[in-house]
Amino acid sequence: MRIVVDAMGSDSYPAPDVEGAVFAAREWNDTIILVGKEDLIRPELAKHDITGLNIEVVHASEVIEMTDKPSDVVRGKPDSSMHVGMSLVKNGDADAYVTAGNTGGVLAVATLGPLRRMKGVKRPVLTAIFPNLTGMVMAGDIGANADCRPEYLLQFAFMTSIFAKQAMGIENPRVALLSNGEEEGKGNELIKGTIPLMRGQSAVNYVGNMEPKEVLAGETDIVIHDGFTGNVFIKSIESTASMVSKLIKKEIKAGVITSVGGMLAKPAFARVSKHTDPFEVGGAPLLGLDGIVIVAHGRSNGRAIKNAVGQARRAVEGNVIEAIREGVSTL
Repeated sequence: MRIVVDAMGSDSYPAPDVEGAVFAAREWNDTIILVGKEDLIRPELAKHDITGLNIEVVHASEVIEMTDKPSDVVRGKPDSSMHVGMSLVKNGDADAYVTAGNTGGVLAVATLGPLRRMKGVKRPVLTAIFPNLTGMVMAGDIGANADCRPEYLLQFAFMTSIFAKQAMGIENPRVALLSNGEEEGKGNELIKGTIPLMRGQSAVNYVGNMEPKEVLAGETDIVIHDGFTGNVFIKSIESTASMVSKLIKKEIKAGVITSVGGMLAKPAFARVSKHTDPFEVGGAPLLGLDGIVIVAHGRSNGRAIKNAVGQARRAVEGNVIEAIREGVSTL
């Protein structure tokens, strides 16, 4: 397998990106193609023992920074690591592309640059994979499409179902619509218009509307929403988890007894931390493109980049693109 890693992606590029590529090459013995400024990549690569590893470097002279506007990057930086990396996938020289870069830039380059939308796909869906009480849940859209139509949400549900089955091993993934109540009378016009489409599709295991509490309790495998709602939903979860973690640490240190109790409970806290650590997931797919693209968080470390490569590998092994292409036209 040949996986492209954008060496100019993360906030602290290229150190975490290169480190993650080395970890991935060592873990799976695949060919990892680092794309970006060669004069920055080579010195970073020299810090690691890469004996026997299949790591290639492909030069790209331009970098899409986190501050770049999506509207400026498609034609403004044609030799960026995103353009070059996705072109390798488009041309069949690589199986998947992984980046921790500017999300808006990824969306713009992916949809208007080398890969483009898959035939029949109305809008690509940007996803996230995060923990709940029973395992993991996949959410989409989380920011690519602020305004949606019911038929878009139906396709989001189908494409995420394919990924959950083919790449995550969930045989018949449950799909819910995020709403302000479980009753079908609840929700805005978008939700009310989407429900009959969901019910009419055998390819989607629709289980109804759900509030965030049901999603986090593990009552669904996939939750679907428009990109505006999804972005607020994900950021609310992240910020709440961060706040609770800080409050627990603060209160544990507030007294001698709680400090001792905190030390005794440290293994349990470590297990919770591991379960809720986004770097354990690494990244999530941007679905609906004519190629596999995995998007990781900008603050990713080497472990997160390695795990994002793992997501890409599972998508390739599961023939996700072929399955979406085959099924999307029948919706």
